[in-house]
Amino acid sequence: MEGCSLAALAVLLALSVRWAVSLGSYSGANKPPMFGDYEAQRHWQEITLNLPVKKWYFNSTDNDLQYWGLDYPPLTAYHSLVCAHVAYLLNPDWVMINGSRGYESLQHKLFMRATVLVADMIVYIPAVVVFTFCLREISSKKRVAYLFSILLYPGLILIDHGHFQYNCVSLGLALWGVIALSLKWDLVATFAFCFALNYKQMELYHSLPFFCYLLGKCLKGGITGKGVFLLFQIGFTVIASFALCWIPFLTDTEQVLQVLRRLFPVGRGLFEDKVANVWCSLSTIFKIKKILSPETQLHMSFLCTLLNVLPSCVKLTMQPSLRGFRFALVNCALSFFLYSYQVHEKSVLLVSLPACLLLIDVPLISTWFLLVSTFSMLPLLLKDGLLLEYIFTTLMFLLVNNALQPMSDKITEESLNLKSFCNSIRRYLPWFRLSENLIKILFLASLMAMATLTCGSAVLLPPPRLPDLFPVLVSIFSCVHFVFFLIYFHIVYFWDNGNVRNKKKV
Repeated sequence: MEGCSLAALAVLLALSVRWAVSLGSYSGANKPPMFGDYEAQRHWQEITLNLPVKKWYFNSTDNDLQYWGLDYPPLTAYHSLVCAHVAYLLNPDWVMINGSRGYESLQHKLFMRATVLVADMIVYIPAVVVFTFCLREISSKKRVAYLFSILLYPGLILIDHGHFQYNCVSLGLALWGVIALSLKWDLVATFAFCFALNYKQMELYHSLPFFCYLLGKCLKGGITGKGVFLLFQIGFTVIASFALCWIPFLTDTEQVLQVLRRLFPVGRGLFEDKVANVWCSLSTIFKIKKILSPETQLHMSFLCTLLNVLPSCVKLTMQPSLRGFRFALVNCALSFFLYSYQVHEKSVLLVSLPACLLLIDVPLISTWFLLVSTFSMLPLLLKDGLLLEYIFTTLMFLLVNNALQPMSDKITEESLNLKSFCNSIRRYLPWFRLSENLIKILFLASLMAMATLTCGSAVLLPPPRLPDLFPVLVSIFSCVHFVFFLIYFHIVYFWDNGNVRNKKKV
């Protein structure tokens, strides 16, 4: 009973923090002519309400694709249509075709903010609650602590309720898929993830672990027995899920091709803005965009991403397990973020979801990653006027996670899930020991560096010759951390012998 009361308190606190952040600024506020993501979402409501489905993704007089043209899958468009109908009932001016561009008012802001909060309450927050309460062999107090931690992750709150997006829908659907796999409801998991992918194409970051885990289960069931039947069921569920989402577009091949062109605009280049991935960081030394042709950049990106995701995918297929699935999720998503083509800074949220799930296994490193992932979006948050919200939510998250693993606790090879790896090293270097003080010093030094760069970015003016100095520093600093985290998560996954002390059953 006490656990339920604390869980209710966690949800209430999470909703309060979300609404407090939503009262602040948003992407593109009072910044014509393009405004920002807030206007993009409003414009999609305008388009989906006033134009027939077959014209949503095509350029026309009433649908200028250069002005926030729809570039997300059909489920996002349907969601926009539902919001548009509610908006029309409240005030038709909010979604007037060709007459509502850049519409800004307090009433409309409250409506738009409410749509995100409702989506969060319907999809993401219930998934987090169910996931944490499905955890076994841990105390009720620990379970509630995990719930607080995941719900108060600042990155998602700042982007959805500050910057303005609906990442909570796609991430929530993906999390429902994870929960279904944990309960051995493979077809439900397939259905949920297909819907996540049809809401945001960036869910491809999570697609390979889902595919490999289910394929591994099929192979485990036998190629002539239950495995083949399960594979047939999963294939049928995938086809049915996509067909359900794409029905209005399947009548014409050109419709399908146009939607795909909008979803995967390869002409945009290797990267935009200052994103904390390998290509953007390397470009400070080697101007990759000038040295390599666009085709070579695309091939290079594909090859590097493939080489990084392949080991985890192969192991997960050969040895499907829920613990391995969680680590494969973070390995694949982080590899996509670091090496794939046309990555945006907000895409780090796709890595943050599996990192939140690993708070159970490696609380210190997962907390560290989640803090850096939020920090990596600092230039975007400063651009949106969300500095105070960033500081407040980050400090709150750090305080809550200190309850999961206080800095006064002893950090051991076992608590970091590195005992097997360290034993392997000691076969060749008997003197090797993982220093507890070194880990704590690195963590505290990282926090101090993030605080320093935050203050510098907010207060200091960069030199005229280096106008992007602070965004570049934030990008490189975060990228170095992400490469370290990628190596760490791979080590833990590949040296895991299945007998880790704090392994949890779901």
